[in-house]
Amino acid sequence: MKKVFVFLVPLLLLFSFTKVKHPYHVGSVEINYNSKSKTFEITGRFFLDDLENGLSKKYGKPFHFNDVKYKAQINEALKNYSAEYFKLKTDNEFLKINYVGYEEDSESVNVYLESEKVENPKKVEAAVSFLYNLFDDQINLVHIIVNGNRKSEKLTYPNRYLFQQF
Repeated sequence: MKKVFVFLVPLLLLFSFTKVKHPYHVGSVEINYNSKSKTFEITGRFFLDDLENGLSKKYGKPFHFNDVKYKAQINEALKNYSAEYFKLKTDNEFLKINYVGYEEDSESVNVYLESEKVENPKKVEAAVSFLYNLFDDQINLVHIIVNGNRKSEKLTYPNRYLFQQF
């Protein structure tokens, strides 16, 4: 019994430190209209390893979120990546979207964006294709909130467009 225990403990420790890939490729994007600032505040939340791999594939170099020496590189890459893979339109007018920054935790990354000012949006259209360059089974859950009215939609690769009326 003691020999089995001595064998199993190191084996258990070995497997507890290996990275297990998650079986689903899902991200979420919340597009929230702030009536005080008259802007859309956008938060994208993605698995950290997926976003690292998506940026690496897109720009041909490694990115590591948990390493501070990559912070400037990551900010520049996320700014460009977001500009390409996220578009927002209200009342038939494209909005300028500004990259604000990102925040990470152990397994995910929040990407923050903000639109230019817009008065009382009635019709909101978005093109969301984050991580479509990496996975052909990527799902992005998109939530649009205008004046407390929340509408959600699931976009599955290759579908990237949604439209909501408020």
